[in-house]
Amino acid sequence: MIPGAPQQWPSTIREINDLPPQQKRAIYRTLIPEWVYLRFGIDPQDDTLGGQPAIVYRYPPGSSSVEISVYPAPDASEPAIYLHMGDTFNGQLMVLMVIVGDPDSPRFHIDVDQEGQDTQLGIRSRNIPEEIRAMQAGLAPGQTRRGLRLFRSALPVFEQFVSRMGHELFLIEPLFYHNAITFERYGFAYARGLQRMRWIHREFQPGGILHARLDGSTPFRHPEAWRSVSGRSWAIHDGVLGEPFTDVLMYKRVGVHAGITTFPDAIW
Repeated sequence: MIPGAPQQWPSTIREINDLPPQQKRAIYRTLIPEWVYLRFGIDPQDDTLGGQPAIVYRYPPGSSSVEISVYPAPDASEPAIYLHMGDTFNGQLMVLMVIVGDPDSPRFHIDVDQEGQDTQLGIRSRNIPEEIRAMQAGLAPGQTRRGLRLFRSALPVFEQFVSRMGHELFLIEPLFYHNAITFERYGFAYARGLQRMRWIHREFQPGGILHARLDGSTPFRHPEAWRSVSGRSWAIHDGVLGEPFTDVLMYKRVGVHAGITTFPDAIW
């Protein structure tokens, strides 16, 4: 029994959002792993840091989505951890975006272009100089900072949340190629896009269409980029597919590892 939460949890985000504030906050608070409080020094009694709210929930009544932001310092301008999830049209759970960044690491401004406009993490437009800096620092497309590498410990917490809502699985749409490979490693399967991922792997091999396009014409198309996950992801982000990386949808069954690998012996 979760203090403050109803004994029987609703099965949709929309239903949770329509609960009284104390109940829905108690439910969503279970998504925050214990290490978050320890890592950032957040007071677990009231979710504050230095007297300021450190964990911010956005879950208006009538909405079918929820956003949770964790700020690493009282004066932080952006969250270190961000989760956005919601209901699909048929009542399934879908993770729309998750970001876990190390606030102590250097920041790369790939999310705004040189005119200060939002790039949507490089999907709508690009800041090439910042992307080059990020790539040289070992980051992958869409990353403004190095990750905290804590996805493995957070996944069981999220699966428990999903189970309490009465679901057996949840969905996620990888924004980039490397996201899909990472999710494979943690047991996700493909609802859509498996054959596309296998085609990408095949065509990145010597003699393949994508391998031939790694011609060094841009910093993101280094001839050796096919050998690593991040190298491929940067090349794909740079347009080596000839089209955006879209139409890939994955799912994770609670307590089940799908065992799918589309890039055998992958290195980052």
